Amino acid sequence: MGKDKETKMNRRDFSRNVLMLGAGIHAGTVIGAPAMSQSGAYYEEPVKKLPVRKFDVIVAGGGTAGVVAAVAAARQGAKTALIEVKGYPGGTVTEGGTALHSFYNLWKAFPGVKKRQVVRGIPQQIIDRLMKIGGTSGHAEMSKGDNYDSVCTCIDTEIYKLVTFEMLVEAGVFVCVNTLLAGAIMDGARIRGVIAESRSGREAFYAKSFVDCTAYGDLAAFAGAKYTEPNDYPVVNSIGVANVNLETLHDFLEKHDAISQLAKGRRSGKDGQIVRIQGTAAKLPGDFGREAGKIGMSMVTTTVHDNYFMFIKLNFKMPVSPTNRDEVAKAELELRKRQFRAIELFREYIPGCEKAFIARTSPKLCIRRGRLITCDYDISHEDVIEGRHFDDEVMIYGFHDSAPRYQIKNGGTYGLPYRALRAAGVENLLLAGMLITSDHRAHMSTRNTVCCMGQGQATGTAAALCAGKNCGTRELSYGDLREALVKGGVYFES
Repeated sequence: MGKDKETKMNRRDFSRNVLMLGAGIHAGTVIGAPAMSQSGAYYEEPVKKLPVRKFDVIVAGGGTAGVVAAVAAARQGAKTALIEVKGYPGGTVTEGGTALHSFYNLWKAFPGVKKRQVVRGIPQQIIDRLMKIGGTSGHAEMSKGDNYDSVCTCIDTEIYKLVTFEMLVEAGVFVCVNTLLAGAIMDGARIRGVIAESRSGREAFYAKSFVDCTAYGDLAAFAGAKYTEPNDYPVVNSIGVANVNLETLHDFLEKHDAISQLAKGRRSGKDGQIVRIQGTAAKLPGDFGREAGKIGMSMVTTTVHDNYFMFIKLNFKMPVSPTNRDEVAKAELELRKRQFRAIELFREYIPGCEKAFIARTSPKLCIRRGRLITCDYDISHEDVIEGRHFDDEVMIYGFHDSAPRYQIKNGGTYGLPYRALRAAGVENLLLAGMLITSDHRAHMSTRNTVCCMGQGQATGTAAALCAGKNCGTRELSYGDLREALVKGGVYFES
């Protein structure tokens, strides 16, 4: 029998077995006779035998941090699986932000301070690959608003999905897209495996180490980790707007002394083009500013293409946490209404946008925080702005999204300690992304895209080392982790 034919038969057999098991076709199960409460308040599912897959590392969530975590783990030689609910990787980088903040320290706001690229490694490798095929502006320096960030790194959202998907496959990651994380299999304080569900059925994925990069903290919650739900940010669904003119927008904002941020870089194959611009809506004529405020619209956008605003943000503050499905449904509708209104405003008030239309939306709303997971260490506001470093740090970072109100002291950096990425009370679970850091002020730094990417490389590397040494996250030697991170291109200042 040919190899291709044998492979196809194995896939068919596997799919058939999964569906049969999902239907309860195994010894001892009575089909069609589930247990029901007298009140009908609950339904007791029949016991099922799930097919099992075995790995060294499982990364839950293929977003900003998860992509990097999975690549890092696989490059350490760990048999790695990535579970992502959408059909592509990328997360907030491709759906919720405006640019990647920030690979550099804030040197421009502090004359005499040395320019340093403080996040490198796998995150920079992604940018390098994007640059080769026209998918990024590069690290474009800010000429206005440089007390907020010194650079602006814009990306093409669709090319980013492709490049990161390719990198995952090249690293040997078993990529499970269109797959829902549905539960955790626990053995005391240790995760033994996770339940995954797709159109192929329900499966159990066993592993030695786990990384939660879901943004919502889904795996941590399933594992019984302690968490809160602060609901301290609005949710957002940003849109891509086409049939616009960046230069005309620039001239209009300049005429009204309304430009607050500006960066020039590579756009549509040409250097020195506008790639980021922000206007102060309140300075614009007519009712634009007031109407924009009503729909939570931010006058900042980035792009790597002519005649296209890559991101226009529409924010909405939910009354409860975005883990509430029914309230999220209401928010999804409200955000779609706000998107429509945003296009009306652009057409009516902004020259060069008379025929603008929505070219891209996110498949679902994006969050800045869902569940806040309790970690072995909680990064404080003072840790960030005072530029504190730690004896177990796994990366350094120099950007704050609340600048210029809050900035890292003297244009420097702070360190993220390894213990701040360990889920308290769970032996083999690491966390990366927006699910750490309780203080909202500090979180305004640690939740940003490039910081999340750096956390991803740290946690993926650590998870692989733990799996290889068959130890928990707290037993891993920091010296071994530091050595592996340095080999992976991670930059440290001390």
